[in-house]
Amino acid sequence: MLTSRIAPALRAAIPALAIGASVVLCSLEMTGKPPGLLSKPPELRAKDHTLSLTLHAAIASDGKNSFYFNGQPIAPTLRLSPGDQLKITYINDLPTKPKESCAITPCMDMTNLHFHGLAVSPDSPQDDVLDMMAMPGKSLSYTVQIPKDHPPGLYWYHTHPHGESHRQVLDGMSGALVIEGIESYFPALAGLPERVLVVRGRSVANDPQSTALKQRVDLSSDVCGGEPETPHEIMTVNASVRPQIEIAPGERQFWRLVNASADRYVDLQLEGQKFEIVAMDGEPIAHHDPDHRTRVADHILLPPAGRLEALVTGPAAGTPRRLISHCVDTGPDGDPNPAMVLADIVPRSAADATSKISQSSLKPDFKTLDLAAEEKAPPRFIVTFTEDKNGFYINGEKFALDAAPMVRAKVGTYQHWKIVNASRELHPMHIHQVHFLAYAENGRPNADPLWLDTVNVPSGGSVDVIMDFTDPVIKGMSVFHCHLLNHEDKGMMAKILFE
Repeated sequence: MLTSRIAPALRAAIPALAIGASVVLCSLEMTGKPPGLLSKPPELRAKDHTLSLTLHAAIASDGKNSFYFNGQPIAPTLRLSPGDQLKITYINDLPTKPKESCAITPCMDMTNLHFHGLAVSPDSPQDDVLDMMAMPGKSLSYTVQIPKDHPPGLYWYHTHPHGESHRQVLDGMSGALVIEGIESYFPALAGLPERVLVVRGRSVANDPQSTALKQRVDLSSDVCGGEPETPHEIMTVNASVRPQIEIAPGERQFWRLVNASADRYVDLQLEGQKFEIVAMDGEPIAHHDPDHRTRVADHILLPPAGRLEALVTGPAAGTPRRLISHCVDTGPDGDPNPAMVLADIVPRSAADATSKISQSSLKPDFKTLDLAAEEKAPPRFIVTFTEDKNGFYINGEKFALDAAPMVRAKVGTYQHWKIVNASRELHPMHIHQVHFLAYAENGRPNADPLWLDTVNVPSGGSVDVIMDFTDPVIKGMSVFHCHLLNHEDKGMMAKILFE
């Protein structure tokens, strides 16, 4: 169980790519590691304050949708610093006749990009998921300006075409995005080995190796909740099934992990060890609490899109350890979310060339806020999630591209919102452009609230948050939605106008 100090806050915070031979060769070339060890996607860093790349959407050899970079079906890790500019030419090479089904028919193989968690403009050519859309044969040009005061941490990018987002993200169209400088908030990170871990769901429903893959991850047959159906997804780490992660006994490493699953929770535990949490959802804990810069927990529930950045310690020599995900009860109408092994922990070899955190030249920007008055005030807006056999709804409405904004928010304010889950399954609520303080669950204050951009809302329950709408860069039309992307595709999304 979680430590008593962090449990309420973390409860609130509560392969898609089959690897072909070309990807395995690419991984060996990049890492020099034999199959079985954790692979490392290529890393791209800004030069002269600009990171430029071309990214393709295409069909991989296994028939799934995929990002292609430099001719390989792989998503690079993007690394930028506050003040940098990200330029992406995104080319849609998907076929005009889709090979897979999607939530809304007819499927059109349209695609775009979302820069999840970044406090950047929702207008074109930045984080615009409403009007920027590439049909097959077309391309998009993104120019994303990272503010000079942007919090450092782990973010991610993924496709966001309404009606087709679940299919594309389940296929693995996602990658990690790091804003450098987190060591300025926690100097003890400098010099430590760093690992970026992208956890994805992989559908095995029609995979001829389904039984073997389930056995490899020790997929549990225990049912802790949800519908009595056969689990049809396993989890991968950096596109590999149960890889080995190297760490020497007693060694301290900095792990940055994103749950890039389209629709599955992970309840993370590193057996026999604790996580010393430095940031959640890309937000350094020290940013708002410089006197208590970390939190300690032995397991952490991450909803889809949730991120964890934490210090871990290598187990004693000769002690087998695993990174596991516990079974998650998603509610009476939820999907099965069984326990499984994500990775094995093995002694670090001399050949392991894990990169290390550099000393930061950035100055931390601490924001100690007194939000007690806003917390006690009635909510300025209530979000209610409901569903029936015809779809998924926010405040009784299904999303439509031509709909007016459901809510308007004045930039420069903090606002108390209540998110109500009137359904019989979990829903993770995400809002673009901003973070929020999740301070109460089911009407009870969290003992140790955290700043997040995606929060788990319990079945039949509620979460109270304080939205941070103070950054002028967010002006424009944006969205909030359930981050179970099959729910978002089927209507559980709404517009918000920042004005």
